[in-house]
Amino acid sequence: MEKKILIVDDEKMIRDMLEKAFTREGYLTRSAESGEEALDLLAREKIKVMFLDLKLPGMNGLELCKQIRSENPMAIMYAVTGYASLFELSDCRDVGFEDYFTKPVDLKTLFKAANDAFDKITRWEKH
Repeated sequence: MEKKILIVDDEKMIRDMLEKAFTREGYLTRSAESGEEALDLLAREKIKVMFLDLKLPGMNGLELCKQIRSENPMAIMYAVTGYASLFELSDCRDVGFEDYFTKPVDLKTLFKAANDAFDKITRWEKH
């Protein structure tokens, strides 16, 4: 299975850093700077594991997650935010996020999350 990850963050520095880090770990990465751009990309490519910033221009990460979830119920999405106080964990859970990380987040933590997500998808696809 192709291990492709989508990174959605409006901060170019963070997108670039995450793309480089995940690529070094052997993942194929795609990135978008807005929810709208992410949805366009997902209309063209199958991506099952995503790291979404919550605070995005236009559509926020909660709305984006909800929309992706309605079209792709098997996707595994993680919320990443620098604004932990603005977004409640329960809201993230309600819209379908798997877990929640606060910036600055340790890369090892994200690698583990991605690895766990692909393991879970592999198990689901076997059934």
